Amino acid sequence: METGEIVQMFAESGFQIDPLALDLMKTSSPELIHDVLKSIDSSVMVVGIEHIKHQAQKTSPKTDILPEKTKVIPQKQDVTPSKVKSDGNPVTILKDITNQSTCIGEYTEFVHYFRDRFSSLGDMLRKRMGARPIESIKKRNMDTREPLSIIGMVLDIRTSANGHKLIEVEDTTGTMPVLVHKEKDKELFELAKRIILDEVIGVTGTLSSDGSLMFANRITFPDIPNNQGNTLNAKKPQGKAVFISDIHVGSKTFLEDSWLKFVEWLGDDINYLVIAGDVVDGIGVFPNQDKELAISDIYEQYEKAAEYLNAVPGHIKIIVSPGNHDAVRQAEPQPRFPEKITKLFRNDITFVGNPAMVDIGVKVLIYHGRSMDDIIASIPGFSYGDPSKPMSEMLKLRHLSPIYGGRVSIAPELKDHFVIDTIPDILHCGHVHTVGVSRYKGVLTINSGTWQSQTEFQKKMNLQPMPAKATVVDLSSMEYSIMDFN
Repeated sequence: METGEIVQMFAESGFQIDPLALDLMKTSSPELIHDVLKSIDSSVMVVGIEHIKHQAQKTSPKTDILPEKTKVIPQKQDVTPSKVKSDGNPVTILKDITNQSTCIGEYTEFVHYFRDRFSSLGDMLRKRMGARPIESIKKRNMDTREPLSIIGMVLDIRTSANGHKLIEVEDTTGTMPVLVHKEKDKELFELAKRIILDEVIGVTGTLSSDGSLMFANRITFPDIPNNQGNTLNAKKPQGKAVFISDIHVGSKTFLEDSWLKFVEWLGDDINYLVIAGDVVDGIGVFPNQDKELAISDIYEQYEKAAEYLNAVPGHIKIIVSPGNHDAVRQAEPQPRFPEKITKLFRNDITFVGNPAMVDIGVKVLIYHGRSMDDIIASIPGFSYGDPSKPMSEMLKLRHLSPIYGGRVSIAPELKDHFVIDTIPDILHCGHVHTVGVSRYKGVLTINSGTWQSQTEFQKKMNLQPMPAKATVVDLSSMEYSIMDFN
């Protein structure tokens, strides 16, 4: 096959191909190329000779298709299981996009994605809206004298000429404008100011005389139960967990001295270290980033990060999720690091995707938190200085990244992996480089700051990071403390 055809086939499947592997593919059959594409893990970025060799040996075990000069040196295998057995509570991966991605970017996938979101959140709303029947927008009861309830995804939000809120909602049958009067119910009007695009809400109200407009008297969110009991009610977790994020190894502003103090502080009483993304600073994440890098090669950044994490005491179970600076696909949800990166680290580290839920005696939902950029920009009163507010909003909306088409690139998977269907005991985020710990209806929300001092971009935006802090949680009581390593 021609070089251009092969490159295009791999690009259409979301992969790049190594030049040596490309040379090999030129003399291979189209069937082998198709088999290779089907066999590659979605977390792989660049297809190398090792992937082709593996598939060729599966197809024809006696055939060695690699010339002597391109023989691959056997690499250390990543033996990290989904359940790591050792003292204390095991680490069990409950949810993770890794190896489950089905997205290839077709129109129908967007339809399936939003229908899954609407169906999942709609089922939660039905349980919260009482005994009143839920009507379809275009198949509703046309008696305008009777109150009715609908469930819809927010399609548009605007303010009328008289200052009222007009919220257009959509279900699978059609759309309906909903008016929230600024004077009749001021509390409801204030609530309507916090509604954001693409979230799923329930509305109870009455229709206008011609049935073309709904007057809201109640708005319901999926939310978590008021008396949400956590895992502590069912079992007795042991040990302590430390939560950090945004290490940014490779940046000139990485605080190495503070990090070394932190690692030296980690003692026998710490059982877990949970990292919510941005392990390294990455390459080409923003314009002129190269001027701010101390290490300009992405794999050298990870080699240095591995050196730092491998120095963590061996009894501590480390869990690592990626962020938008890491070398995985930028579209969320993100798979775990590819093997080319994980093999640099000690093999007892548990690598997961973003988002992911793990059980360490309590259920921890890990999400890097890039959606907070959109949530903070959309809701009055929210700011980067208090990340606990947007995190509580995620729990209220039962969704980690509700706004589609904002700053977060979201892959239209068949299932919406951002829906919070299982309620965690801890929601752990990062991204915003500020520290905020709070509780929302029994769920502990932790944003764990950064290990990077203020960058040039942050100076321009007047953003003040809160670096070199770690949140320690006693899993038996869910009490926490924030340690400062500045």
